[in-house]
Amino acid sequence: MKPLIAGNWKMNGLLADATALAEDLKARAAAGGLACELLVCPPYPHIGPVADILSESGVQVGGQDCHNAGSGAHTGDISGAMLRDMGCSHVILGHSERRADHGENDAVVRAKAEAALAAGLIPIVCVGETAAERSAGQALAVIARQVKGSVPVGMAAERLVVAYEPVWAIGTGQTATPGDVAEAHTEIRRVLVGLVGEGAEQVRILYGGSVKPANARELMAQHNVGGALVGGASLKAEDFWAIATSCP
Repeated sequence: MKPLIAGNWKMNGLLADATALAEDLKARAAAGGLACELLVCPPYPHIGPVADILSESGVQVGGQDCHNAGSGAHTGDISGAMLRDMGCSHVILGHSERRADHGENDAVVRAKAEAALAAGLIPIVCVGETAAERSAGQALAVIARQVKGSVPVGMAAERLVVAYEPVWAIGTGQTATPGDVAEAHTEIRRVLVGLVGEGAEQVRILYGGSVKPANARELMAQHNVGGALVGGASLKAEDFWAIATSCP
């Protein structure tokens, strides 16, 4: 499968910013030649306009979260079916900011992943250790526990993406070393074999954590790295495109 470069716009930008960024990416995509798949995940209010702009560009659109129920009395939440109805193909789940800010645990993330699958979305399940957990030598154990707890058992490999995001590297400017990334992604792949079977080799494992044009090529050249989940750099079309063109 082609590498996947996913841009997480988080809670940034007004509608004019989102549409301008989408128009810029659409123009760049028209030239073709990318060796990867491209995905952007705008804030919820901007998904519709961005999806309209990118509808025939080849750039996919995703959500940043969804509820584990299809509908109901859940004020402020978004269902997978709503995202799909707006043109989304993917949804980010279990991002460290959701786990920390909203108290989401592995069971919650797995329930959301199951709901996303039922709605026809591809979940991007995020896992990763804190600085304290890494310092204590628990990084691989934490990663393994999160994958086991967050990924639905027996799902089709082609319907799943996993993102490794060392929490200490997100938005800090720090980046895991290529060796650290390779080690973490190898552990994720090992655990996935027990969850999705031999098809685990088809699951794309993205690296996320201060990915930028200067380090993208080296990171994506590592074994078991199937792309990148990009935060701040995805808000600048030039930087995001430079990362996308770094795909091997």
